[in-house]
Amino acid sequence: MTLDDLKPGLRHTETIRVGEALAVPAQMIAFVEWTCVHALAPYLAPGQRTVGTRVEMTHSAATPIGMIVTAEVELVEIDGRRFRFHARCRDEVETIGEGFHERMVIDHARFMERLARKRPR
Repeated sequence: MTLDDLKPGLRHTETIRVGEALAVPAQMIAFVEWTCVHALAPYLAPGQRTVGTRVEMTHSAATPIGMIVTAEVELVEIDGRRFRFHARCRDEVETIGEGFHERMVIDHARFMERLARKRPR
């Protein structure tokens, strides 16, 4: 599989059990990002990675520690190297958050070179 094989409609799901360290809304966003990373990974060439560039999420309900949360993502738009996902997170009772996440495909070596140029000498 390659990036050329990607089409809107790709779906991917991940689940996680909420522990003390995951009991804050920022972790829900990180979980959505990780789910999108996993969805795209099989399509990337060696040396390619994705970076998150935009997150638009609601957080509509809390989840008790110990409960399982599922992130469901669907690729809804492809614009060159930019991929836009619709994301929904549910616990065992209800939807706890929903929104959109965008990722860009990058050349990892070039990205790291640009970062290195930013460091003070």
